[in-house]
Amino acid sequence: MNESGTGSTATPVEERLRAALAARAHSVGPADLRPLRPPTGPVRSRRVLVRRAVAGVLVLAAVAALVFLSVRREPARPVEPARSPHPPIGTPSPVPSPVSPSTPQPSPSARQP
Repeated sequence: MNESGTGSTATPVEERLRAALAARAHSVGPADLRPLRPPTGPVRSRRVLVRRAVAGVLVLAAVAALVFLSVRREPARPVEPARSPHPPIGTPSPVPSPVSPSTPQPSPSARQP
């Protein structure tokens, strides 16, 4: 088994890469590293302010959408009964004849109050 634990033999390229990486890792010491510094405050507070502003805008948009949809909605009406899409099939009615003069029609001025 080799160093990687795979059980296969390493190729010459892999061996050279491992040797180069190990040499580089051993060449870096504590003096080469920069000192640790805590994160600065304003960056963190800006992020919090941006998150709160975005959350506030989203909440306002949701409330506006709810108000708009609830006001716009019409009251529920009962559903009208179904109608046939085609006129009923039957015998055609004859053309109505004009009113005959033998039938007296009451005139609007003949009505008595």
